[in-house]
Amino acid sequence: MTALSPTTILPPLENGDRLTRLEFERRYRAMPHLKKAELVEGVVYVASPVRVNHHAKPHALAMTWLGVYWAATPGVDLGDNATVRLDADNEVQPDAYLRRETGGNSRISDDDYLEGAPELIVEIAASSASYDLNDKLNAYRRNGVEEYLVWQSYEARLDWFRLREGRYVALEADANGMIRSEIFPGLWLSVTAFERGDAASVVAVLQQGLQSAEHQDFIAQLTLD
Repeated sequence: MTALSPTTILPPLENGDRLTRLEFERRYRAMPHLKKAELVEGVVYVASPVRVNHHAKPHALAMTWLGVYWAATPGVDLGDNATVRLDADNEVQPDAYLRRETGGNSRISDDDYLEGAPELIVEIAASSASYDLNDKLNAYRRNGVEEYLVWQSYEARLDWFRLREGRYVALEADANGMIRSEIFPGLWLSVTAFERGDAASVVAVLQQGLQSAEHQDFIAQLTLD
């Protein structure tokens, strides 16, 4: 049996590796069994196995909410766990993103990855200690992700950040427990329903947003663009 040349053997991706984005991609491609790894501020993070109640279910709820908005809003694009090349030190795989197909800050590359910052990113985080609320938050802020929503599953806490003057500020729920996107008009979320895992109520509140004048105006704007 002919021995493999040392040049054909790549080290596996491991948590804490410090790599360039090019080297990260080379090693990731060499590990087809690996489902999720990210490069955040030049550091590799390999995802742990996904728990049902603390990740899979809230992820499904977020995708249901965003999917209904996507279906009702021509000109926006929804992604689930797609690779996003933000800059030379950050190649992430967010749980979900929503972006403008035209007139936005991102594009689909020739090799079918997203390049640039989508307007909205959603992450399901284990806790406030997660890198989603630390290094990744800073990478998103610096690259101009306009809105960033994080569900902390162990704390049962939802934070929705809006980029203003280079800083993230938290959007506060109104008296009815609702937050309305400033970037995607009509994208309304009942925080209380999301915290309960009440998909029917989450969709019902969103439907109100989809019937609003602001959403109709947004569709007209996207059509012109």
